[in-house]
Amino acid sequence: MILAERSTDEGLLVAVCDDDVLGETFEDGAVSLTVTEEFYGGEEVDEQAVIESLARASVANIVGREAVELAIREGFVDEANVLDVDSTRHAQFLRM
Repeated sequence: MILAERSTDEGLLVAVCDDDVLGETFEDGAVSLTVTEEFYGGEEVDEQAVIESLARASVANIVGREAVELAIREGFVDEANVLDVDSTRHAQFLRM
């Protein structure tokens, strides 16, 4: 998976995606999701690094079947709140 972290005034912003979705665009009806290098580009990491980053995140954007399934399994997002867009999955969370 590819992980990017950014410090913001609101806290840590985490973007994580599967390796194979970076640079791709997914469309489903009116929904279009482009996984840009600019936002999602970062370093390739293992599951443990993603879990640790999501645990610290104030806001997270997660794209790809593997990344979203990890976030569900680890309790960061509820499957009922996951979007299926074309052949991939997308989830977000915000800690308040």
